[in-house]
Amino acid sequence: MLEKTYDSAAVEPKIAKAWEDADAFRAGANAKPGEDTFTIVIPPPNVTGSLHMGHALNNTLQDIMVRFERMRGKDVLWQPGMDHAGIATQMVVERKLAENGQNLSRRDMGREAFIERVWEWKEESGGLIFNQLKRLGASCDWSRERFTMDEGLSQAVLEVFVTLYKEGLIYRGKRLVNWDPKFETAISDLEVENKEVEGHMWHFKYPLAGGATYTYVEKDEDGNVTFQEERNYISIATTRPETMLGDGAVAVHPSDERYAPIVGKLCEIPVGPKEHRRLIPIITDEYPDPKFGSGAVKITGAHDFNDYQVARRNKIPLYRLMDTQAKMRDDGEDYAVYAARALDIAKTGHLPNEAEVDDINLVPDDYRGLDRYEARKRIIDAINAEGLAVTVKDAEGNDIPFVENKKIMQPFGDRSGVVIEPMLTDQWFADAKTLAEPAIASVREGRTNFVPKNWEKTYFEWMENIEPWCISRQLWWGHQIPAWYGPDGQVFVEKTEEEALHSAIQHYIAHEGPWKAWVEEKLENFAPGEILTRDEDVLDTWFSSALWPFSTLGWPDNTPELAKYYQTDVLVTGFDIIFFWVARMMMGLHFMKDEDGTPVEPFHTVYVHALVRDKNGQKMSKSKGNVIDPLELIDEYGADALRFTLAIMAAQGRDVKLDPARIAGYRNFGTKLWNATRFAEMNGVKADPAFLPETTSLAINRWILTELARTEREVTEAIESYRFNDAASSLYRFVWNQFCDWYLELLKPVFMGEDELAKKEAQGCAAYVLEQIYKMLHPFMPFMTEELWAHTAGEGASRDTLLCHADWPTPEFSDENSAADINWLIDLVTGIRSARSEMNVPPGAVAPLVVVGANGVTQERLSRHEASIKRLARVETIAIAEEAPKGAAQIVVGEATACLPLGALIDLNAEKARIEKAIGKVDQEMARIAGKLGNEKFVANANPEVVAAERERYQELEVQKASLETALKRVIEAI
Repeated sequence: MLEKTYDSAAVEPKIAKAWEDADAFRAGANAKPGEDTFTIVIPPPNVTGSLHMGHALNNTLQDIMVRFERMRGKDVLWQPGMDHAGIATQMVVERKLAENGQNLSRRDMGREAFIERVWEWKEESGGLIFNQLKRLGASCDWSRERFTMDEGLSQAVLEVFVTLYKEGLIYRGKRLVNWDPKFETAISDLEVENKEVEGHMWHFKYPLAGGATYTYVEKDEDGNVTFQEERNYISIATTRPETMLGDGAVAVHPSDERYAPIVGKLCEIPVGPKEHRRLIPIITDEYPDPKFGSGAVKITGAHDFNDYQVARRNKIPLYRLMDTQAKMRDDGEDYAVYAARALDIAKTGHLPNEAEVDDINLVPDDYRGLDRYEARKRIIDAINAEGLAVTVKDAEGNDIPFVENKKIMQPFGDRSGVVIEPMLTDQWFADAKTLAEPAIASVREGRTNFVPKNWEKTYFEWMENIEPWCISRQLWWGHQIPAWYGPDGQVFVEKTEEEALHSAIQHYIAHEGPWKAWVEEKLENFAPGEILTRDEDVLDTWFSSALWPFSTLGWPDNTPELAKYYQTDVLVTGFDIIFFWVARMMMGLHFMKDEDGTPVEPFHTVYVHALVRDKNGQKMSKSKGNVIDPLELIDEYGADALRFTLAIMAAQGRDVKLDPARIAGYRNFGTKLWNATRFAEMNGVKADPAFLPETTSLAINRWILTELARTEREVTEAIESYRFNDAASSLYRFVWNQFCDWYLELLKPVFMGEDELAKKEAQGCAAYVLEQIYKMLHPFMPFMTEELWAHTAGEGASRDTLLCHADWPTPEFSDENSAADINWLIDLVTGIRSARSEMNVPPGAVAPLVVVGANGVTQERLSRHEASIKRLARVETIAIAEEAPKGAAQIVVGEATACLPLGALIDLNAEKARIEKAIGKVDQEMARIAGKLGNEKFVANANPEVVAAERERYQELEVQKASLETALKRVIEAI
């Protein structure tokens, strides 16, 4: 006998072991001859990671598809693996080194020793998330685990880097990048978190060179002069005064008439020693907004991404002000020397090469070596003291510096937590624009499809405006860039140092010059490392991830797995990494070709799921204290309840608002199935291999088999089209409502009756339907269904296969007449129950049922189902009439009207008053919310999540009001 309650904590480890012992998830397990392959590569979690709600949703959806296709007999591979997560892993290990009492840094250890320590940590802790994914029920082929730093994937990285370099698609150059001062490395946009913080905007005067003046005029929209004065300066506003030291120009919009008289003139940066004040040109560019601030923008191309574009367009020099720790530069000669060179550049317009400009340190001596924020403070104080701040009047009429207090968006390193500095540095770049062209065509021409389709617009916007991809990182943990430098800085890119040395020797020997003799001399008494020096940088983590769909299958070798499982089928991912991973994985188009040389996409479908938020729609964050730990939920409710909740809430394009109470509710769903199985078992239901659906004769059995087939079709079609919530909803509706609430209830008289043939048929049919339920529900709730499948094999018997390898149902049965008959009964009883509930009829009270307008079919059904109607609907008698009796609630079922005379059971007038009062309260609450939503200021300024919650509440009230109005109508009809 099945245990009284389901114990997930005891069952889940047992089932997991059974799967592992059977090697149930190996590639090709349960594959039928001639069936297609189905491949998913897991979005590799970080080696530092632990399971969070995003992982739980992502992997649940993947597992549903994988288990579904495995049961359909396809040759399935769900490829697992982990990402080395360069910056995150290095941070963890460095923190551990600092905490162990030795206070070691990686630089204290040296590169080789530090990397060895990282590998040790990876072996100790790196498998944590895989064990957690197994707890979730993920059915990956765990024997094929890959790691982005393992030998095979490292070979793939070398192959791709060297190939793209030699094709001119990877190059080294100086560009503006996101710089993390804590980790002292460039980072990707993905690793930057933009936060709204309290900030300031300072307004300063840049005096015109030589004391020049002009007439500054402001006009209204009609061209009337509203303000006019003579000025010897141009006003700019900035949130970062410390970057003024590196200004290369002041820009105004070409249409801005206020500054037309001074375009092309020079102005003075109001910082630094007066005798060495720098002059910069006033230029025009489309970037400044004449309506924002003063309309004039200082251009600091080496420390602002927008300014960088302006500077490049206008050949403005880019002066780097800070070192790798975001301190003001403290290198080179005295400030006066560099100020003179910069002044010459400004006056002549002659722009030196990038290396020469980068050597110029324009930080005045007094500010050198200061932290950027300390430098900011001192610069503001100096400008104010000199009277070069724009001023406004205070309440007493005194002139005070004009400083706006305002919220600003500031970029933070998502792991370091420090403010990111745009920094001009030498980095390695990939020509993302060229690589993106076939990827754009693939989606536009339908070879790769996004689900939901609206994400294609986001994809195109990103890909068609893509910038060069900075692929180098100033870290030690990662794939070290395979580039070596000769004594004159010449770069040699090869897969090995030996190959690079060979290329270098050929290069220097073949070219007459100062280095030829030097190299020849070194070769006579050669020591490794004397000729070449390796680049210390490593590759961005996303570079190796971009190769994941084919590198994990053995590429660059032509392995059997590569031939069989590439192209993969579906990539399941969150919308937040479309740009950073999905787009880059399209690199496969450059390397994977079919027999005709046509590029092959890494996947044909990208399923994009939304975020998991808390129950109020708030994004989860530690600072808010609303993070939900999936492992705690699994401990409390079981993995199946969590999985089913995530699936049924995963509507396309809609965030999942996760409330633990919902998980408790869907655990009850599992309990309902468990109890239904136990009830069936107590009534002699057991597996009957001889049972054939088409031989059934009882209408109730033929009804449930018809509804089963309908559900099987719905679930199959929904999973195939990535509508996981629809599949789960269909299962919920069939299992809870049709099977448990109706079928088993209607079978009770059969089980307790004397008709042994009917009883045997019902037992066989119930066992069959339960088996099909276990199969359909297995991808969503694998642990419980596998346990029930094994238990219901029969006493002393065992199944031929695990449920995860059972054949997916193929619906064939249909008896619409029986289905219509029983569904009529259900509609009638449901209608009567609803009317009783709406009108507050006491549960124990019985009432007569009068049916008006019934045709012959309905009258026959009333007679045949009389016992069930009386028992299930709490009906005393059933009568046929030509007119509805007074004081009766009316329910329309088909062509007939079922009437419940309730005047003797409830006070209809009191009930009418109660419902009207409830409607009034709902109307009052709806009016309050409508007022808020109709307030443009509220909608514009309130947190978007608050606005969304109010809209959702309004919709809930609309449903509530409709229900109350229906109840009121019934009462009025009955009075």
